[in-house]
Amino acid sequence: MCTFLFRSGPALLESAYRPLSLLGWGFFKLSLLTQIWYYMESSTSPDRQCNVLAVLLKTCKTSLESRSKGHKLIALSSTVSTKSGDSSLLHEFISIDALRKIRTQLLTELCEYSCYPLSRPGVVGQVRLTVQPLALALPLVQTAPPGGHRNDQQRTDIVDSKLKLILGLIWTLILHYSISMPMWEGEEPTPSEKAPTPKQRLLNWIQGKVPDLPINNFTTDWNDGKAIGALVDAVGPGLCPDWEDWDPKKKRDNAKEAMDAAEKWLDVPQLIKPDEITNPKVDELSMMTYLSQFPNAKLKPGAPVRPRLNPSRVRAYGPGIEPTGNQVGAPARFTVETFSAGKGEVEVIILNPKGAKEPCEVNANNDRNMTYSCCYVPSMEGTYRVVVKFSGKDIPKSPFNVKVEGAAGDPSKVTAAGPGLEKTGVVVGKKTYFEVYTQQAHKTLKTKAKTTAVAGKGTVDVAILDPHGHKDKVRAAISPVVGKEGTYLVEYTAIEPGLHSVNVFFSGTQIPGSPFGVNVAPASNAKACYATGRGIQPRGIRVKDNAVFYVHTKGAGEGGVGVQIFGPGGVEEKCTITPVKGEEGVYECVYKPVKPGNYIVNVTFADQHISKSPFKVEVAPFWNTKVIAYGPGLEGGVVNQPAVFTVETNGEVGALGFSIEGPSQAKIDCKDNGDGSADVTYFPTAPGEYAVHVLCNEEDIPKSPYMAQIVPPTQYWAGKVIAKGPGLEKNGVATNKWAEFTVDTRSAGGKAPLHISCMDVDYNPVEVQVKDNGNGTFACKYMPKKNVKHTITITYGGVMIPKAPFRVYVSEPSNPAKVKVYGPGVEKGVKTFTPTHFIVDCKQAGPGDVAVGLTDEKGMDVPVKTTDNQDGTFTVEYEPKSPGKYTVLVLFADKEVPQSPIKVQVEPSIDVSKVKVVGLEPTQPIGEPREIGIISRGLPKAESKVKIVSPTNQVLDVPTTPTGDGSKATFALLEPGPHKVEVSYAGQPVPNSPFHVDAIQGAPKVKAYGPGLKGGEANKPAIFTIDTREEKSPGGLGLSVEGPAESPIQCKDNKDGTCEVSYVPPVPGPYNINVTYGDRPIPGSPFKANVVPGKPGIDVSGIKAYGPGLDPAGVYLDCPNEFTVDARSVSPNAQGKVRAIVTSPSGQKNDTLVKNNGDGTYNVLYTPFEQGPQKIDVTYEDLPIPQSPLTVNAKPGCDANKVKAYGPGLEKGVTDEPGVFTVDMKGAGKGGLGLGMEGPVETPMQCQDNHDGTCQVVYQPTKSGPYDISVKFNEQHIPGK
Repeated sequence: MCTFLFRSGPALLESAYRPLSLLGWGFFKLSLLTQIWYYMESSTSPDRQCNVLAVLLKTCKTSLESRSKGHKLIALSSTVSTKSGDSSLLHEFISIDALRKIRTQLLTELCEYSCYPLSRPGVVGQVRLTVQPLALALPLVQTAPPGGHRNDQQRTDIVDSKLKLILGLIWTLILHYSISMPMWEGEEPTPSEKAPTPKQRLLNWIQGKVPDLPINNFTTDWNDGKAIGALVDAVGPGLCPDWEDWDPKKKRDNAKEAMDAAEKWLDVPQLIKPDEITNPKVDELSMMTYLSQFPNAKLKPGAPVRPRLNPSRVRAYGPGIEPTGNQVGAPARFTVETFSAGKGEVEVIILNPKGAKEPCEVNANNDRNMTYSCCYVPSMEGTYRVVVKFSGKDIPKSPFNVKVEGAAGDPSKVTAAGPGLEKTGVVVGKKTYFEVYTQQAHKTLKTKAKTTAVAGKGTVDVAILDPHGHKDKVRAAISPVVGKEGTYLVEYTAIEPGLHSVNVFFSGTQIPGSPFGVNVAPASNAKACYATGRGIQPRGIRVKDNAVFYVHTKGAGEGGVGVQIFGPGGVEEKCTITPVKGEEGVYECVYKPVKPGNYIVNVTFADQHISKSPFKVEVAPFWNTKVIAYGPGLEGGVVNQPAVFTVETNGEVGALGFSIEGPSQAKIDCKDNGDGSADVTYFPTAPGEYAVHVLCNEEDIPKSPYMAQIVPPTQYWAGKVIAKGPGLEKNGVATNKWAEFTVDTRSAGGKAPLHISCMDVDYNPVEVQVKDNGNGTFACKYMPKKNVKHTITITYGGVMIPKAPFRVYVSEPSNPAKVKVYGPGVEKGVKTFTPTHFIVDCKQAGPGDVAVGLTDEKGMDVPVKTTDNQDGTFTVEYEPKSPGKYTVLVLFADKEVPQSPIKVQVEPSIDVSKVKVVGLEPTQPIGEPREIGIISRGLPKAESKVKIVSPTNQVLDVPTTPTGDGSKATFALLEPGPHKVEVSYAGQPVPNSPFHVDAIQGAPKVKAYGPGLKGGEANKPAIFTIDTREEKSPGGLGLSVEGPAESPIQCKDNKDGTCEVSYVPPVPGPYNINVTYGDRPIPGSPFKANVVPGKPGIDVSGIKAYGPGLDPAGVYLDCPNEFTVDARSVSPNAQGKVRAIVTSPSGQKNDTLVKNNGDGTYNVLYTPFEQGPQKIDVTYEDLPIPQSPLTVNAKPGCDANKVKAYGPGLEKGVTDEPGVFTVDMKGAGKGGLGLGMEGPVETPMQCQDNHDGTCQVVYQPTKSGPYDISVKFNEQHIPGK
């Protein structure tokens, strides 16, 4: 039919529309709309489109003139017929936009018309003629949508005024030609099998236009009017620029402003009204029809667009507006950034100390952040005022006060050097740098004395000209170098290749050698290269280390790897580069630093710096330490599995530290083994290379950092591997005998390499024999040769198993009873702050480790230094800081020696009677900080301590800070009543300690306000607010209501220092409202409230709640659950309002859907999203029902037995007529719905979600016979199947 019409052309259309005087107006519009729509979307030739339109409008002009609703189309048809007699020339006068206007007008009037009965001819014999244009139109609709369902309804259904079919036909036209078919701006073609639904396509386009609003539907998300305002402003920028500031309560005004602007300036007619778009029950299809006009809408010329300006978002920065640092005659530069403020004009006013204006150069950079470069040259000393305005308003912090100092220094004494000034080596897109020196050291030949040439005061400034002469394209960052007085670091990044001119100024004058010519090389694929390894770590490398790192170039294209290393003094270090066999594009680089200091490692690929190059490496001096680290965690590991290594101090004294640097943060656990070793565990959460730093006294030990390669998660889990047996026990293993144990990997979840190693105390390896038993277990044994500690390490897949490493002490037996302890440190006469020592003699005790512990009278550890004298004895040194009885514990081979514990009396060595305490008063307000001084002038330095004991025996240790004459402490008393302040010096109480201080109460800074403090109505909540934000001291809030009858009180914490209080007075009369804070009345308390009689009360005692949604056994998560509220005892015809609020376990409150059944009962529908108890507050006319709050437990899962299906479509059906039934999944949990139908022919089924826990299923069989309908939920048949 389509092909026939297309080929027949206007002649056939003219003959088809001759009997228009016999047609109903609605039928004509439907037929005309169908023809125009089809030919507009299917024809590519404008001539053919205009020919069709001319014939349609000419032939029906008479009929159009006879209809009152056709006035707009009459005007168009008149224009067509009068402007050209030849329809082939119509395209010169009618644009595609005109065609769209005709189509839109037809659609609008047809939608209005469809709300009334279709007109019928007056003569019965003429009824058949009305079907003729539909015979032409319907085939176009049936064949036009590709892949759509064929409408087999007879054309007489439309003639017979079947409204549902007519509206369905109109919606098919809208859905296909307005939403599915057109290509919108910014869209890319999508294969039909992957294309979204028309609804999702329109929603995706809107979400892309308005990303700042959560728009997920075509109904409720549009009700406040802000969404349509945002869409109008996105399509026509400036039409509604202030939509973000619109008040959601004025939703109709918001929608009307936006829709009026869209209609006037975007040609989007109002197919729906503002009152409809703001209604939560707005028709979804009507909204889609209206919104589908926006993708092709264009802003008309002359539209009153308004920019959104916000001067408060403008910021200014740079040395030219800093309070200090600018000099007379030196350029003062700063930058103004307007990115977030909109489009406006920047104005800068410079006022000198005399109030006169001075010139300022302002240049727009036209960059991404919309910045302006500003520069002025101060002409006199004093305070300048820099005023910066945006669109006539001051920006934040404007005006800026700038103190200008005297004349600048001598630029001839300033020099600059660095890679950023070299003629070659700078690459596009890579940051480079150089340094500017305003102080230079010189050495004279005769005296060999050093002198310093100082340039004086001045500002360093840098201007870089790109190859086109633009000076604001490349901007330099200038900062002083910490620790190098008079040295400034300048960094910049070139954005295009070519010769750049780097101009360096000091106090506005170029320094010697400036400008510097820098030839910037073009970018390459060096950004795809990266380096790994210890040799490029910022710290850890030491002199004489083989510093190794690797350069990875795979995927970077053609090019050579280059490494250039500069050591202290700019001396270039040799580096060898070798390709790694078996690893494509990987190069091993090795250098050996010979001097400590800062090294710069430049790594290039194709003469361009790779990622993160140059690397700054701080090389430390050579250090030989006894501290050793070993273990699998220093080499590698697996994501989310523990990486373990061991550090042994071997008697060296120092503070150990650890840090992990890598792709993710890694939690570190350290376990002190008490034998001079520690097991360190870290937990990487992302794959990649990690640098494991092992520190002693804050310095990396040799070989640190260790580079560990962490691989992605695996199927095996080393944490479930078990190792046990006598060979792993701490004691009991003897020399020259096999020590056996077993490793069980059966629960690890997968196969992985098993590695077992053993070494003695001197780190010499001991052979371990491993036998695979073939069942996931391994038999292992080793034979120790020395009576020393042995360490057994077991890894599975490179990860340490639980309890490893195992430490086994191979013996001959030890005898702690033969250990002797003697010396002045365990005898009488020990005094505070006087070093002392004692000897531990183990010569006759056999093998074993010595451990010494020392605690003071309070049980606090006292540091000791233990020295191995290499003759079987150990010297233990310590210095007591406080007097009292100390306890010395001595262990040998993990057993306490007979003399231990040893009690040592420590006597004071300082006369604390000379210590004075100042600033301590007998009384002190609660919560008010006070500072006291502890004066110890003339006494040896010792620790001062302050301790406060409250009336409730709460103890607070107050930190002290050293001062010139002693120390000081600041504290506040938080409880009322007498406190004890204990002050000690060198561990001894000072005179008059403890001091007694009484904490007194002050009036609380708490306010109360609200109508409930003045009065209310009986049996209705009276509400007021309490504000505690100004009160700094903690305290409890007290509330009580006194009056003719007891009033229940509820208090809600607003989480902002305020709370909302509600009480319900049951009878009228005067009430006293008492509010206290910390047991103290707040200002105005008690408040006098007058309660008047209220309206007749409602008796809610008979209201009940029941149903599956309140099942004591619990309900399922993520699915609608329903229960019933029976209020027939109050109102049989359900006149009251029921509301239910669900509070999740995390405290989030959600409203529910309440349906009034009209018979005194209400159905409540809610969906829990968090596992655990849900609290449901149910009210009737804002009064809680007797069972409220209800509690029900939400749990995960589903139950197909709770799904029901019903409806006529499950009992019988008629061919070519839809069969309908409903599936009710309320309370069944989260699961998928499966539908199937088997019968004589394949019959498709359509399922529509009703958004209430049910869905409607429709099918239409085309052949009679028996059919089986299958309904599954979560792959299980529902009851009744």
